[in-house]
Amino acid sequence: MSSLKESASQIFSLADIQINGTRPWDIQVHDDSFYARVLSQGSLGLGESYMDSLWDCKKLDEFFTKLLSSELDTKVKPMGFLIDYLKATLFNPQRKSRAFNIGQKHYDLGNDLYQAMLDKRLVYTCAYWKNAKTLDAAQEAKLDLVCKKIGLKKGMRVLDIGCGWGSFAKFAAQKYNVHVTGLTVSAEQQKLAQDSCSGLPVDILLQDYRDVQGTFDRIISLGMFEHVGPKNYRSYMEVAHRCLPDDGLFLLHTIGGNHSIQTMDPWFDKYIFPDAVLPSIAQIATSIEGLFVMEDWHSFGPDYDKTLLAWYRNFTKNWPKISSKYDERFKRMWNYYLLCSAGAFRARKNQLWQIVLSKKGISGGYQSIR
Repeated sequence: MSSLKESASQIFSLADIQINGTRPWDIQVHDDSFYARVLSQGSLGLGESYMDSLWDCKKLDEFFTKLLSSELDTKVKPMGFLIDYLKATLFNPQRKSRAFNIGQKHYDLGNDLYQAMLDKRLVYTCAYWKNAKTLDAAQEAKLDLVCKKIGLKKGMRVLDIGCGWGSFAKFAAQKYNVHVTGLTVSAEQQKLAQDSCSGLPVDILLQDYRDVQGTFDRIISLGMFEHVGPKNYRSYMEVAHRCLPDDGLFLLHTIGGNHSIQTMDPWFDKYIFPDAVLPSIAQIATSIEGLFVMEDWHSFGPDYDKTLLAWYRNFTKNWPKISSKYDERFKRMWNYYLLCSAGAFRARKNQLWQIVLSKKGISGGYQSIR
């Protein structure tokens, strides 16, 4: 056994993962160049070598559950990690001039991709599986949960920061008779959302959150805060505070992490969500201090594991319909993204939070809805 292979074997054994083992979470290495890449480049080398077909695994989600539960990701860090950390500390990767970067690199990949993967409403955030058995039902339950938590009433004006393909806007406008203004940094999302919401009291704007004007009875943000960045958390909350009346409510739905960080995993930053960072409880708390009263904090991260697996099944099932546009390396990259993410939620490394905020506190207290 080469010294590189032996070193890699010893590291993976800490997570009960064997090289060329027989269990579903064991990895099968096809090319010995894998060892140098993963040892020198960490998670970036691990992901890129998978994309290049240097290794496989029957159950990638279980592999990542094992790897992350053992905290192996914190024990092995290449030197490049320090460079990424310094960049995020010294500069502001999520500054306004880069606001549309994530839209162009991720959300504009193609509406056909997301139509093949998501539910019928194109909801690209965690579903709520409490009383649901299908992805469509779980996503509708999540949208309705949000509406109930913020107490939507007919005629209200709602701001949706990071509206995606307009799923919440359409649902809220149709079921609760409210006017929704949605913000997105993706031109492809805006086009589809405008078509989907045609004839409804919905405006879909291609606009950064820092440019929003006006006052709204309610504000919601589903799965967008991950793109705001630590240097901008406070300014983001100040925008929400400015746009909300004293009796308004703001619901923030975000993936969160167990530790305060400045940078994303390098593979995810390069290939999936450039400049994204998962906020911690401490970072969110600091950003709202003096601005909002925290009325409710709902954690249901395990539901994201189920959601991601449903997306993976849809993507796999519908791959033949879109394979002429996306090559095999993209397919492996996307599988890696979905199953790695599922493993992260299963290992409880990633969390999913819905936080309800008020400006002055709800008289008599807020009644939590689950």
